[in-house]
Amino acid sequence: MHSLMNILRLGIKEFRSLYHDRAMLILIVWAFSFGIYTAASGIPEALHHAPLAIVDEDHSQLSERLNAAFQPPYFLPAADITGQQVDAGMDSGRYTFALDIAPDFQRDVLAGRRPSLQLNVDATQIGQAFTGAGYIQTIVATEVAKFVRGVRDTPRPPVALAMRMQFNPNLTQAWFTSVMQLIDYVTMVSIILTGAALIREREHGTLEHLLVMPLRAFEIMTAKVWSMGLVVLVATAFAVWVVVRGCLAVPINGSIGLFLLGTALHLFATTSIGIYLGTVARSMPQLGLLSILILIPLQLLSGGATPRESMPELVQNLMLAAPTTHFVSFAQGILYRGAGLAIVWPQFLAIASIGALFFFAALFRFRRAITQMA
Repeated sequence: MHSLMNILRLGIKEFRSLYHDRAMLILIVWAFSFGIYTAASGIPEALHHAPLAIVDEDHSQLSERLNAAFQPPYFLPAADITGQQVDAGMDSGRYTFALDIAPDFQRDVLAGRRPSLQLNVDATQIGQAFTGAGYIQTIVATEVAKFVRGVRDTPRPPVALAMRMQFNPNLTQAWFTSVMQLIDYVTMVSIILTGAALIREREHGTLEHLLVMPLRAFEIMTAKVWSMGLVVLVATAFAVWVVVRGCLAVPINGSIGLFLLGTALHLFATTSIGIYLGTVARSMPQLGLLSILILIPLQLLSGGATPRESMPELVQNLMLAAPTTHFVSFAQGILYRGAGLAIVWPQFLAIASIGALFFFAALFRFRRAITQMA
């Protein structure tokens, strides 16, 4: 009981220290409010107002139909240019796409000659180039098929594909981006917050004061873990209820309480990582550099940015030791697919095990650090 009271009082001391650290408070408030909202709503959907130019050398009913098919919000109204203006427009960046409709295009289509269209793509606009080229190909194929069916009878394909989008019917990018951004901020802020709390103690000289008191390293470290973890957990609950569910109108299919329980397990692991980095770094700039080396792989290789199945098998196996891999898995399962504890308990168990390993590794390093100081 005496040890628990020490951990409680030390945790309250951490709250007071954080209250006077304005920079950290601003980081927490911004990350779990405007940071999530701007990341989800500021990035446009798959294709938005892409500049397109059309070289119409056919001037037929079909070419006019193709010209009218490219409409906002996917494309800007198509610019009518000549073939000599294509290179200049692409070089200056005025057009991302330039579609050249060859002469006698409609006549060749009706004659069954399968003519070709030339599409020039500015591949430096990587966000729009790949998706936009696919959109243009689909639009052209659809409009040509409709035109041909209106002129002559054509056999219908023997198979029709009926697509049903599960969990995100309209493929709204903000639904996915908001939750993945929340996961990234939970990991980043928890690591930086606990590491900064330890370095702040060292820089202000209060860590030496704690060492002369009847306190154990376990009590000092546990106080930092639960207090900083609780701060991030409260901020996460606010972000889910107010930002993700409220402002962005993302439908939550599962239990938010179960998600927060898994988040608490994840914070147990990430705050322990922060303590470990705080014992390695000697200043806040060093902590920032070390955090970059940890956070970037955790964010890019955990399955939040790209599916883990598309990564090399070695990377997949190595990332099983990272808590974010399991965090992303159960967060998507709970919030998107409505999974319950019977489904996500393996991820919970894996995070708890990883967190215990990181905690005892950080505790061993922390004991060595304070022994050297003593």
